[in-house]
Amino acid sequence: MFTEEWVTARARDGYERGQASFPIRPERSALLVIDMQDEFVRPGFSPYWVPAATRMAPRLRGLVEHCRTADVPVVWTVFDDTHLGLDRPHALRHLPHGSHDWTRPGPARIWHEMGPREDEVVIRKPSYGAFYDTPLDTILRNLGRDTVVVTGTLTNYCCGTTARQAYERGYHVVFGADVTATDDETRQEPELAVLRKGFARVLDAAEISARLTGAAV
Repeated sequence: MFTEEWVTARARDGYERGQASFPIRPERSALLVIDMQDEFVRPGFSPYWVPAATRMAPRLRGLVEHCRTADVPVVWTVFDDTHLGLDRPHALRHLPHGSHDWTRPGPARIWHEMGPREDEVVIRKPSYGAFYDTPLDTILRNLGRDTVVVTGTLTNYCCGTTARQAYERGYHVVFGADVTATDDETRQEPELAVLRKGFARVLDAAEISARLTGAAV
């Protein structure tokens, strides 16, 4: 018989030390850079600025360059006002996360210090998850990729939602522990714990880079 103590200890171990077992193959992987845009990363630009995202941006730029060298496609997303807002879930306006009267001064732009290349896909999305009402799934399948490396901001909103959506679509999900960021850093590890136990292989940027070059398995 399974005791309460046993099942609790098993759950805790999964949250703290769980590790998905799938291999990470560069020829089957794509890097998703989620919403590293002005309103979240450019210091002081908006009330939605995520200082932790600004601090981790150099590390993420390094991973982007590593993926380019390893021929791993880089796909960027931008959380933007698309289709006059008619494709955005209406409930957002009633939630604390959307309760500010700040208005974006123009189309959302990726922070200039990140800089997608002209040959890299940029997807404008209307909600948190990068698969919601976007062509991301089709793009990844056309590229022959079944593993996604999720990076960017916010860890527990757009990144976490994207990881869950990818998992539900049959992708292997790698989640960047130190190349994601959120607006309250005490929320980082709790989100990583849930993803680690049930949705993704959680690794830091150095570990991801090593696996994408075959230096680790």
